[in-house]
Amino acid sequence: MKRAAILLVLVLCGTAHAGITRQTVNHAWQTLSRAEGLGNIPLYFEADDDPNAWVLWQDDGTFTVHVTSGLMGVLMNEAEIAGVLGHEIGHVKLNHYSNIIITDTARTIMGANLDRTDILSRTVGEIDADLREASFSREQETDADNYGVALLKRAGYDAWGLYNAMKRFDTSEHNGFSSHPASRERLANLARQAGESTARSGTHSEVDDIASAIMGR
Repeated sequence: MKRAAILLVLVLCGTAHAGITRQTVNHAWQTLSRAEGLGNIPLYFEADDDPNAWVLWQDDGTFTVHVTSGLMGVLMNEAEIAGVLGHEIGHVKLNHYSNIIITDTARTIMGANLDRTDILSRTVGEIDADLREASFSREQETDADNYGVALLKRAGYDAWGLYNAMKRFDTSEHNGFSSHPASRERLANLARQAGESTARSGTHSEVDDIASAIMGR
């Protein structure tokens, strides 16, 4: 089976510390999968010091999730890894992968000044490579963030898990996700989403002050 993969790399930088265990990652993934009704989606651990995570998307609509030992060393608790995984689930559930595949396929066909055989060859042979370099739009990242925060709360986690993870990445020299950095606007949105979710549960939140502080207001 040909695999159309989009590598979602979390290029994070941090010094070694306690980190989280495989058991923690597994439990977070199982909890989120149950909350979303995803079924038995495989989760793989990669022995790699680079703190990365990615979804491997296949052409039949299935996918696998991959987490490196380096990522596990950066994060501090289950809510943070659940936030990162919830964000990626958001991309899947909101059909962001399908949209990128359709867009890149159309661009390849329309831009190719080739005969029909060559166009088909490019569609099969080159789209896969193009997708590995694809990135989501700012709007898609925001939507996935919002989805991830809502999923955290629905699954019983601290709604601030993704914010806390992104804030930790924001203090590193690589500034979080390489393809979608933790900008002030993104952090402020995460703070608002988490604060509103927490407020709905009856817990006091100072989300407006936090969001304003992030934006430097």
